[in-house]
Amino acid sequence: MTAAWITLAAAISTSLLGQVLLKFGASHSVAASADFMDQLFRWQTISGLACYGGAALLYIVALRKIPMSVALPCTAASYVVVALIGWAMFGESLGATKLAAIALICGGVVLLAASA
Repeated sequence: MTAAWITLAAAISTSLLGQVLLKFGASHSVAASADFMDQLFRWQTISGLACYGGAALLYIVALRKIPMSVALPCTAASYVVVALIGWAMFGESLGATKLAAIALICGGVVLLAASA
């Protein structure tokens, strides 16, 4: 595995962490008194946005060596992990249709990565 692929994996992981932090920031702002500004300035939301920024920088570095037509679809791997985290941590549904979609995403990511 080259440094570019490791960087892409780090970008995907950092983006994934950002998504989870944003969900925590949104989930803990459900009180009637909580408004958008309260949610925006929660530490989880700010950290999640920072992770997204870091992920973008890592992605830019990965694009120096990996074709965009391969790198961007590989980020779809995060959809799989997000679905599993949503189910495990936030009680989101994970039915047969979602599982079938996850299998298709996995297959597509593997095919694209192999074509690079």
